[in-house]
Amino acid sequence: MIFKKEGFKTQFWVANIMELFERLAYYGQATILSIFLRDHLKFTEIQAGQLSSLFGGLIYLLPIFAGALADKFGFRKAFSFAFLVLAIGYFLIGSTGMKLLSGFYSNFDIYWILFFILIITALGGSFIKPSVLGTVAVTTTAQTKSLGYAIYYWLVNTGAAIGPLLAFLVRDTFGIEFVYLVSAVSCALMFISTRLYFKEPTDGSIEAKQNLNIVLLNLIKVLKNFKFIAFLLIFGLYWVLFWQFFIVIPFYIADFISPDAPIELLLSTGAWTIIIFQIPLNRLTKNIPTSTAISIGFILATCAWLLWYFILPASQNQYLSLWSETKIPLGIPIIVLGIFIFSIGEQTQAPRFYEFIADMAPKGQAALFQGYAFLPIAIAWGFGGTFGGYIYQLFVKEMNEPKYIFLVMSGVGVIATFLMLIYNKYIITTKK
Repeated sequence: MIFKKEGFKTQFWVANIMELFERLAYYGQATILSIFLRDHLKFTEIQAGQLSSLFGGLIYLLPIFAGALADKFGFRKAFSFAFLVLAIGYFLIGSTGMKLLSGFYSNFDIYWILFFILIITALGGSFIKPSVLGTVAVTTTAQTKSLGYAIYYWLVNTGAAIGPLLAFLVRDTFGIEFVYLVSAVSCALMFISTRLYFKEPTDGSIEAKQNLNIVLLNLIKVLKNFKFIAFLLIFGLYWVLFWQFFIVIPFYIADFISPDAPIELLLSTGAWTIIIFQIPLNRLTKNIPTSTAISIGFILATCAWLLWYFILPASQNQYLSLWSETKIPLGIPIIVLGIFIFSIGEQTQAPRFYEFIADMAPKGQAALFQGYAFLPIAIAWGFGGTFGGYIYQLFVKEMNEPKYIFLVMSGVGVIATFLMLIYNKYIITTKK
């Protein structure tokens, strides 16, 4: 009843429901991407990290430009293009691991085939988030905006929770490569839904349909905003920690806990936590300044990695010894607890982060500024995937000291928290 009371418009709900299904598709495949690349396609950890970095980096970097184009041509066209390309792209990714098509791909270097498929898929996916967030920005009021972004984030995580569950069921029943078929079908259905149900919001100003040259100039203007860009760059360190859940943690679970462990379900812990706590936590923390909320998120993210460093066994031999004595995969509850702690911090700061950026955006540039919201995520994915693959191979395969991975990540969290505290004290001049 609270949603009805707040009076959200039809376009708000249609866009957010489509985002739910897009996130279902994305996180369903993201939870198994590193394992698909390493164990199914037989790449090394570094190669798997490189391809993950390429896809994740681009899908979050390109919204900077896709957001400007969505402002120019309209959200409906942007959604249509995005879902069509995503449907084709996800199918092609999965096809590289299908026995039926193995004869075709055997004539090519599969690494470079995937390289180009991932680029095309990321191009399509880059239009989704700035279009959804732009729609939220122009269909909410000052009174409903905070709750609107909390609802958006709640639905994102609903998709992020259901996607891995479906991925686990499909991987267990049909094979890991067919997870991508589910993602493709989900996006294809959303393409149809866009054409049938999504109407262009009429709340935006005429200024949003600017000449494309002006749009490009606006991109440059945003880059000159030191306060804004510094904030995003610091935030990139936070996302380096987050994306290791899809690089380092799947490798760690498969190698040290059990190759048969339900990786998808374990990684969905954060999403389920957010589904349960996001809306009430938003209500409880709505009066906390944005800078404080973000600092809390950074601190809890660091605590998650420190927990794993101090509690998880120090070596593979110690792990095998514990397993033989107890017959219980002791690492599973510890991994789940760390993800839970991380997610509490995430849901404290994430909606406020988007609200902060929406408030900074000039009229008619909502999607443009929301596109820049993904710059730190792009930096983290573009660097973090390769970084994660490298340190995993170094500390596990060469040194047999997996705990050093958690120590390095804890260090990243400490640096990020320190920089954010400095930013809050010396750079922020007005409260958000």
